[in-house]
This record gives sequence, structure tokens and C-alpha cells, in this order.
Amino acid sequence: MKHNKITLAGIALLAAGALALSGCASGGDKPDADKGSSSADANAIIKVNGSEPQNPLIPTNTNETGGGKILDSIFSGLIGYAADGSVFNDVAEDITVEDPQNLTVKLRKGLKFTDGEEVTADNFIKAWNYGALASNAQLSSYFFEDIEGFSYDKDSELTGLKQVDDHTFTIKLNKPASDFAQRLGYSAYFPLPDAAFEDMDAFGEKPIGNGPYMLDGDSAWKHDVGIDLVVNPDYDGPRKPANGGLNIVFYASQDSAYNDLLGGDLDVLDAIPDSAFGNYESDLGDRAVNQPAAIFQSFTIPERLEHFGGEEGKLRRQALSMAINRKEITDVIFQGTRTPASDFTSPVIDGWSDSLKGADVLDFNEKKAKELWAEADKMSPWSGTFQIAYNADGGHQAWVDATVNSIKNTLGIDASGAPYPTFKELRTKVTDRTIDTAFRTGWQADYPGLYNFLGPLYATNAGSNDGDYSNPEFDKLLAEGVSETDPDKANELYQKAQEVLLQDLPATPLWYSNVVGGFGEDVSNVKFGWNSVPLYEQIEKKAE
Repeated sequence: MKHNKITLAGIALLAAGALALSGCASGGDKPDADKGSSSADANAIIKVNGSEPQNPLIPTNTNETGGGKILDSIFSGLIGYAADGSVFNDVAEDITVEDPQNLTVKLRKGLKFTDGEEVTADNFIKAWNYGALASNAQLSSYFFEDIEGFSYDKDSELTGLKQVDDHTFTIKLNKPASDFAQRLGYSAYFPLPDAAFEDMDAFGEKPIGNGPYMLDGDSAWKHDVGIDLVVNPDYDGPRKPANGGLNIVFYASQDSAYNDLLGGDLDVLDAIPDSAFGNYESDLGDRAVNQPAAIFQSFTIPERLEHFGGEEGKLRRQALSMAINRKEITDVIFQGTRTPASDFTSPVIDGWSDSLKGADVLDFNEKKAKELWAEADKMSPWSGTFQIAYNADGGHQAWVDATVNSIKNTLGIDASGAPYPTFKELRTKVTDRTIDTAFRTGWQADYPGLYNFLGPLYATNAGSNDGDYSNPEFDKLLAEGVSETDPDKANELYQKAQEVLLQDLPATPLWYSNVVGGFGEDVSNVKFGWNSVPLYEQIEKKAE
């Protein structure tokens, strides 16, 4: 990604004095939501694919794509992200970076939640404190770790948040964080209405937001089936919908979703099944989508598993990585929709590098893989079957089978896939640490910056650190990078941090994903964002 697509990270903290992020002046263009077609039906419901959220819809406890799609539709944050990753103000009137550790946020007046409550500074301060509180055990609590007062170990108030007046608050960080302002469009930073704190579990089932859409009544969320959203008539912001709402269907398989798209029963699909890679472009013509996105795919082997702790585990991870023929898998299975990984981030993010020291561990090398495996066997002879768990509803079987076959053929061990019926079932096992195999992992960026691919997944105690990885050297380089106000120097530190990861392999990088999707004949103005998610509010549908 070019520098002009990440204006906040590139220039905000370099400014002497204050920098106001007003409208689109500092962060790219606002969405073109107001340019409607004369033949479009403003009341039309757009039918799209999704998946059952892992948890109730609480912004600070949702870190997966199924729930994320919904939250991003029914809430609005201080800023938003355009299709190219550039930022625009939403709830914020301006965000002033006083210095690398102090920001002042001024909200637009008159904005409301769907229950009629006005959106004020207090709604952000209370929501962030709830998300950060250790006893609340929120999956995204680490997004608040840079704010003064944060603690992983005990309940502590975010003393760095101060209300100035109803529509202004300040943020004091405990250290310089060069991309903090850029993060503020992510769902962890959404505001919450007072009603949420009366019963957070109940709120998560029927969330009250402030975004372009809202739930279509008390029974809108039918678990394991779908969720219905309608336009929020009180939304006053840059993402004003050009349609009447969304019907998000939780499909059991990508093949079913694709068949519905071909049959005219689905308007937009953001995940073509691998079974259709050879023909989806001819099936859909100019309605087919294949574009780079900030998505990284991997699998993770927790150190707590037998044979994968300490030096033995490091050797086995390196051996397994070198036993995988990524190029063959991406060519045969994915047919040009994936690119073999050379790091832990994404080529569409500024600062990405394909020449990191130690990246040869990601190259297919049968001889070296066997040597490393044999060296580990001297420490403790291998026994059993190596398995990679995956969710069967996500179209992963083909690549998992190809990956374990490559491992089996190279190392001469038993290896297989371990399917779980749904994404939720797999993630629950991963989150509560009861899974006893390797498992597929990946990352769809929350905001366009290298740190977002590294801190949340591999920093000690981070909320998405599924393998419980901890390395002081990595943590030190990461902390230095996020505190560096020169973006080029920060990226150099992130690259050095990745070189530590390439030795330890807390996750095994596989490939970078394109967003591969399509849309129906009755919809138009379908755009997929930098992070692969369609910009739903811009989609138009023909009047019947």
C-alpha cells in the first residue's frame, strides 16, 4: 500500500503542534454513497453471505470476520476506512494529535444511537474502559494497552481518557504509538449506549448501535441462520446507505453460497469456493472479483502440544514449514488467487518486505526439512499423527488436504486434516485452549498498518495470540516500532521483529489471499475494500 493510503500513520505524529483530521481533507475521500442510480431501489434489501458470530455482538469481544461484518454495519467509529484504506472522519469532527502521546477528539453534535440516546464523549470513555477492564476478559482488550492506566493483571481505570465536555475528550498514551489515530476506526473503539451497561450479555444479542444499519426488530438475529439489518433512519454520516438493508445469510458451505449467487438468490459473495476457481470468471464475467486484500493465512501449533515445546518444537515447526510446497498448492488449488507468503503481513500494506532474513524457512526444501525433523527426533522420537484443524463451512478442506499430503510425503509421517463443522465450533476450541492439534489461522487486517498483523497475534498476552507465544526480543522490537514516529524507521523495526518470528514460527505462514468474490445481475456499485469486505452501504439494487 502506498503512503498516501495511510495518511495518519505517515504524517499525523510527525506534525509539530496540532493536526486536525477534518472530513476527507487529511485522510482520503469519503465514500460516494450519495451518487445513486435513477433505476435503483432505495428500499431494496441486499442479500449477502456471512457466518455465525463466535460471541454475542459486543464490539470489544468480537475479533472474527462473521461478527465483525455485522458490527461494522450497525456501529460507526470515530473514523472510517475507504475502499483503498484511506481514512475519513465519521463520528469525529476532528482528531488533533498534540504530540506523539496526546490526542484530542472532538465529536460531531446531534448524533444518536438507535434507542435515541445522543452519542457523547462519555459513550466512548465508558465503552473503552469496559473493553480494557481485566475482569471483563474481552478478546480485544489489548487494543487499549497503549492508553495510560491500562493493566493486564488487575482491574484499572484508563486514566488517560479525560472528558473535556459532552463532545470532547482527550487521550493520553503511556508511550508514543505512531499509528494510534489510525486504529480508531476498528470495532474495539466503537461507542456503547448506556443501555449496554445494564446487561451486557443481553445487549450482545440485540445490540443498539449508531451506524448506517440497525437490527430489524428483536428477532433479527436467527442463530446459525442469518441476521436482518435495515437502514438506520437517524444515521447522519458519510456511510449513508444506498439500499434498504442487508440480509446476511450464514451459509454452511461456500459451495451453497456460490450456487445461490449463480441462481440469483444471493446478491453479493465475498468468498468463491475453491471448487469454482476454474470457472467462476467465465460464470460471472465482469461481475467476478479478484483483487489483492490485506489477508494473511497460516496455521498455528501451540507450544503446549507434545513435541512442540522448546528447542524440539522450534525444529519441528521449521521442518513442517519447509515440507510444504506453497507454490504448487497456490497454483493447483487456488489457481492464481493466492500468493506464497514471504512474511507475516501483507503485500498491500506499506512497509511489507519479501527479503527478510530467515525467510528461506518458508521455501519448499525437502532435504532440509528431513534433516530438521531428524534432529528433533534425537531429542524425542515422534509418534502419532500431525493434524491441522479447520472449519468445514469455510472452504478449507482442499488446501488443508494438500498441505498435510505435502508434509506426509516429505517427512514420511502420518498427517491429516481435522474438520470442525462450523467456524464457531473451531474458534471456541481455540479460544478456550482445549484444541489438541494444530489449527488454521489467518488475519484480516483491522486497519492498514504492519503493527496490526504483529501485535495482536504474537505479542505476549495479546488477545488473538492463539498459540500463547511469548518472546521478549520480539516484544521489545515491537514496542520500539510502535513508539517510533518516523514511519520508515518503524517499519524497519517491524521487519526485524518478523525475523525473530521466522526463527520461532509461532504461526506457519502459508499465503496471502486475494478477495475472490462476485455479485448478481441486479446489483451495482459493488466495491470490495482493502480488507476484503464489501462496502455494503454503497451497493445499489435495481427497482423491481
